[in-house]
Amino acid sequence: MAEDAPQGTVVVLSGGLSHEREVSLRSGRRVSQALRSRGLEVIESDVDSTLVPKLAALPGAVVFPLLHGEAGEDGSLREVLALLGVPFVGSVASACRVAFDKSIATTVVADAGIRTPAQVALPHEIFRELGAQALVAALGSQIGFPMMVKPSRGGSALGCSKVNSAAELPSAMVGAFAYGPVAVVEQFIEGTEVTVAVVDRGNGPTPLPAVEIRPDSGVYDYAARYTAGATRFLCPAEVSDEVASRCAAVALRVHDELVLADLSRTDMIITADGDPVFLEVNVAPGMTETSAVPLAVEAAGWSLGKMCADLVQAAAARGGRRPLVAVHSP
Repeated sequence: MAEDAPQGTVVVLSGGLSHEREVSLRSGRRVSQALRSRGLEVIESDVDSTLVPKLAALPGAVVFPLLHGEAGEDGSLREVLALLGVPFVGSVASACRVAFDKSIATTVVADAGIRTPAQVALPHEIFRELGAQALVAALGSQIGFPMMVKPSRGGSALGCSKVNSAAELPSAMVGAFAYGPVAVVEQFIEGTEVTVAVVDRGNGPTPLPAVEIRPDSGVYDYAARYTAGATRFLCPAEVSDEVASRCAAVALRVHDELVLADLSRTDMIITADGDPVFLEVNVAPGMTETSAVPLAVEAAGWSLGKMCADLVQAAAARGGRRPLVAVHSP
């Protein structure tokens, strides 16, 4: 085992039952390989009825959650890990709940003074009861065209659509509701799309070089994200040092304001005047062969295996994070 490797077993969790299962499995395999390259003992596991007894049989194990989508990023899995007293890499459940919901995260980030798109959140029940016709004109007036429609809770651009006219809006809303009960409708920001990862290896949060995203189709959708060769990634991004510093500052602020830990990735658009605009944040970013974070790790001159091992070591040092329970005297 490498000298800097933490003792004990690392349980890499991937898969799950979300729409992003296959992506999660690919992320899990990549991180498992990286950790093994540092001499760590790794067990790859799905999330099913065998997980709790498996963790009980592995005292001292550290969990590296790589589930994408609802159960993996909405805090529920991490709540269980904290309840069991099992150390894990990443943010606590309460922070994940806020970050995962785009309507809530955007509000918190905007309140912190970070520029965000104008946004409206609409539950499916409201859209159904009031009717598309009554809402389309109001949304067009409030948000303007083009606009983006996406599920409030979800990832990998599933259910996301760029809407150029009022006629396209109803079907886009239906597409978003297929992935969750609340859709967000937000202003489409023209500019250069970048993403910035923030990593805390135990010495404080550090932004990695910005990754510029150039999808061949012009839209960074699911196919563009996970089809090899469908998107060109430039790292570091082809922006000025000043703009790159602004992007890093935004990612750090988001990481701090949302009380995130260990690893996050903030997506943003750089406008023509060089101003980064927050889009969303990810608490379990993809780690596949076509994902941005491993590219940024390489551009920073880091080893992916060393970085992941450092995150595991920091989690092991923290220990299990049990939820706080108020105790009332009789």
